[in-house]
Amino acid sequence: MEAASEKTREASPASVQALKLDPRDGVAVALADLAAGEAVRVAGERIELTQAIPKGHKFALRDHAPESPVVKYGAPIGVATAQIERGAHVHVHNLRSALGPEASFRYEPRPPVLAAPLTHTFHGYAREDGSAGTRNELWILPTVGCVARTADALARAFAARVTGSRAIDGVHAFGHAFGCSQLGSDLENTQKILARLATHPNAGGVLVLGLGCENNHLEAFRPFLTGQDGTRLRFLSAQSSADEHEEGLALLAELAERAEGDTRIELPASRLRVGLKCGGSDGLSGITANPLLGRFTTRLTASGGGAVLTEVPEMFGAEAALFGRAVDEEIFARAVSLVTRFRRYYADHGQPVYENPAPGNKAGGITTLEEKSLGCVQKGGDAPIRDVIAYGERAGARELTLLEAPGNDPVSTTALVAAGATLVLFTTGRGTPLGSPVPTIKVSTNSELALKKPGWIDFDAGSLAASGDAEALDAEFAELVFAVASGQRTKNELNDQRDIGIFKSGVTL
Repeated sequence: MEAASEKTREASPASVQALKLDPRDGVAVALADLAAGEAVRVAGERIELTQAIPKGHKFALRDHAPESPVVKYGAPIGVATAQIERGAHVHVHNLRSALGPEASFRYEPRPPVLAAPLTHTFHGYAREDGSAGTRNELWILPTVGCVARTADALARAFAARVTGSRAIDGVHAFGHAFGCSQLGSDLENTQKILARLATHPNAGGVLVLGLGCENNHLEAFRPFLTGQDGTRLRFLSAQSSADEHEEGLALLAELAERAEGDTRIELPASRLRVGLKCGGSDGLSGITANPLLGRFTTRLTASGGGAVLTEVPEMFGAEAALFGRAVDEEIFARAVSLVTRFRRYYADHGQPVYENPAPGNKAGGITTLEEKSLGCVQKGGDAPIRDVIAYGERAGARELTLLEAPGNDPVSTTALVAAGATLVLFTTGRGTPLGSPVPTIKVSTNSELALKKPGWIDFDAGSLAASGDAEALDAEFAELVFAVASGQRTKNELNDQRDIGIFKSGVTL
């Protein structure tokens, strides 16, 4: 995959109509809508199209016999289900996934890539545990869905009191549907995620709001907070209070007094930890936006900073490209165990591992899970994989950490935040207003989306397909990331789009 990695980073001049991403590829990707009968030059070769090719979709550079592999990014993305002629559209009608429930992997380490460290700094909040926040907010976390609306009311009421505060960046409640009628690992997942949010560096203070009779009652939840700084935490049981609203406001006032003493200070890039996410991918995701994030991640981790990559089902089929960056065989083995557990999770529920891409992905030109995964993992760039952690755990290592979580947008972004990400870098080809509890920088894979939904999109990576100036785009993107880390608001913040999702795999009582 080294050749594919380099090819996807090449500048593409404005006159280019289609790209061959790797010398081994049997398909090219259209950079604009192409008409049947049109002649397109790809990598010095003239291809006459036999069918119309929508932007982001693939066409064949050579004939493919039925059941033969189709290669993109220098790796198989599935097998042909029918004869595919040179110049023909390649998509769901003639290509299927070749993934099965089992897979084997061999550790083949890639040589480390030397990258220029980032020289940027940001103004953030240095926390007592050594982490650094990009916001100083008050958060209200309900232990159970029954008091989610109560938490919302408290957040709205107290936000009005601190409007204009120079030290407090916002007051937010994060409701969810769980915390009761859960058993075993399901309940523990809820408790782990809430505990990691309660001690997140972007929270200057946290009110944990319980009901009183739930499985996740306050005394059951407290052990998950062992060793944490209690000065930034307050607890309230609604059933035990004569007036939970007034008592909640009083506790928030105590937290606000503590948070008012926090100030932004200049911090190096090494103190920044980002989460990497893609949602609503299209055929340009692996060409424009995801490689953009990959180049940023490579330089951030070279600076001593940290990045967290998840969406384990979207690693299926791209394991060889990703796991070669494991720093040693132990980390490689843990990464293999990570994807093996998720494959088993699918099998245990009687579902095929290839039940992806989503309808929107397919409309954008992605045909198989292998294709989606090979584009998805590019967000990690060439960063060494230093650690592999379970769902609900906090990332401790610098460089790149692989996190156990599904691809679902609210669930995976929440898992990234719980792992310690203070910004989420989110690429999208279809568009979404979604935001996580932390600033979520939305990066469009195509310029049409950025023009159509300026209220959602923070950065247009689609311009790379037209300009080919990756260096200038990288510099502009890095400036945005560090400006947001220093307090510049993202579209999800301006729109008050902040949601959490918790992974559920068991029964509900």
